[in-house]
Amino acid sequence: MSKSAINFQEKFAKFSEHWSPKVIAEMNDYQFKLAKIQNEFVWHDHQDTDEVFLVIEGEMTIEFRDGKVDLAAGEMYVVPKGVEHKPYAKNECKIMFIEPRGVKNTGDSGGELTAENDVWV
Repeated sequence: MSKSAINFQEKFAKFSEHWSPKVIAEMNDYQFKLAKIQNEFVWHDHQDTDEVFLVIEGEMTIEFRDGKVDLAAGEMYVVPKGVEHKPYAKNECKIMFIEPRGVKNTGDSGGELTAENDVWV
């Protein structure tokens, strides 16, 4: 067991790529992941789990087929399982995901933005 705090800014400084979540901690079967996002992602859903978006720095939008949610630093939103969504950030935005271990960032949609799982920083 580590006796050190996890510093988000130190972790964000260790990577530069967008849409590639990095694991910083685990709690039971859940992972806390940091990501830098910019521009559009892909339409996708997660059939077996909700997905939490927590904005650390910047602003982002989560688009849905019937609307959208805008988020700024210090705000979060839970996308219910099975709901199709597409995250977007005009400028670089730093976020945290909280989700079960093994969840693919693109769900079943796949494609070039699918990130490798369980990459720790």
